[in-house]
Amino acid sequence: MEKIEKNKLNYLLKDTFKMAWPAVLESFFISLASMIDTMMVSNLGTYAVAAVGLTVQPKFIFLSFFLSANIAVSALVARRFGQKDKHDANRILITALTYTIIMALAITVLSVYFASPIITLCGSNIDTHDAGVQYFTIIQLGMIFNVLSLVINAAQRGSGNTKIAMTTNITSSIVNVIFNYLLINGHLGFPRLGLTGAALATVLGTVVACFMSIRSLFKKQSYVSLPYILKNKILPTFTTFKSIISLSINFLLENFAMRLGFLTTAVVAAKLGTDAFAAHQVGMNFLNLSFSFGDGMQVAAVALIGRSLGQKDPEMAKTYGNLCQRIGLMISIIISIIMFFGGRELFSLFFDAPEVLDMGQIITRYIMFIVLFQVSQIIFAGCLRGAGDAKYTLFASLISVTIIRTLVTYILSGVLSFGLHGIWLGVLSDQLSRFVLLSLRYRKGEWTKINI
Repeated sequence: MEKIEKNKLNYLLKDTFKMAWPAVLESFFISLASMIDTMMVSNLGTYAVAAVGLTVQPKFIFLSFFLSANIAVSALVARRFGQKDKHDANRILITALTYTIIMALAITVLSVYFASPIITLCGSNIDTHDAGVQYFTIIQLGMIFNVLSLVINAAQRGSGNTKIAMTTNITSSIVNVIFNYLLINGHLGFPRLGLTGAALATVLGTVVACFMSIRSLFKKQSYVSLPYILKNKILPTFTTFKSIISLSINFLLENFAMRLGFLTTAVVAAKLGTDAFAAHQVGMNFLNLSFSFGDGMQVAAVALIGRSLGQKDPEMAKTYGNLCQRIGLMISIIISIIMFFGGRELFSLFFDAPEVLDMGQIITRYIMFIVLFQVSQIIFAGCLRGAGDAKYTLFASLISVTIIRTLVTYILSGVLSFGLHGIWLGVLSDQLSRFVLLSLRYRKGEWTKINI
């Protein structure tokens, strides 16, 4: 009996790794490309790093409309996959695609038209405003390619195909880095375009990813398939749209709550000066790199838990959740050790000014502790989202990011002048409180009883 249980656990562990490693690599390479992007831009000066940093939060606020829907799409397709309902899984995809195209066009127009006041609201200075507006405008004009790829990959993940998202995003990252090299400083006969070149390189990467994602829908082995949709004349329906929106609305509100806290942090950091904000932005890149591992495990958790609950097997869902957590903990410990021993050296890849490197060393000491809570809380959130427990993850984000992080950051940096220490203590308070709230909810196990 013990041998049977051990064999079963080994099988589940292999299944978890099989689902997780493409998602982890995908998320890692997206974050790595963003970091390399920042590294290449840093050659233009700290103003350029700060200008790009100003665009991060508004970009993700607009992407929230799509990212929240995509979590719902993954969870719903995973549930239908477990129920062996291919027809409805494909209806979910075509409905989500229709929503994505309409919303992308509307948001592109609004964000480009109001680009200047948006960047002003994010805390731009005289030396960063115009560059930030220019970079943000180009990124938003290419947004539709990015979001189409994201929604297709979300549906593919739900059906268990995490490799397509990995290959599209790794390819996109490589294209981005190549054109960064060619366009930022002008190499091999290409024009020197500076920040404009960096923005164009990012868009070109998303264009390639978009076409690869669309192509994946024509493969015979694909569970979600455009030929299947056309052959069976599957059309988007209001009922399916309502299902996506009803599940994603809590994710959307959660995203907004999180972005409000992140935006407050970014604005306060921007007010510390261009050098301090540039150091902070690089620190956030490192934190995003550690986030990518948790995010990859979260993707696996959503698909595995959604599938298990679709098969009416809550114990299997818990087992998958626990395995994802153990893997995540190992990853976070390794990252923490790397940041402890190599933090200053990592910052020296971006800057050479001693005062900026000193700021970087302060930041890495905080990151070393933050990642231990960050990776775990992301995976806990993924487990709950995969089960459809979106209201609680919204509650956790409202408490930790919007309230605790915002208050700690504002009081310590805005009122008491703790500078970067205050900002990163705010980040630590957010991650720790989210870890506590989400782990308590996960361990209660009520999420296994939710129907979506």
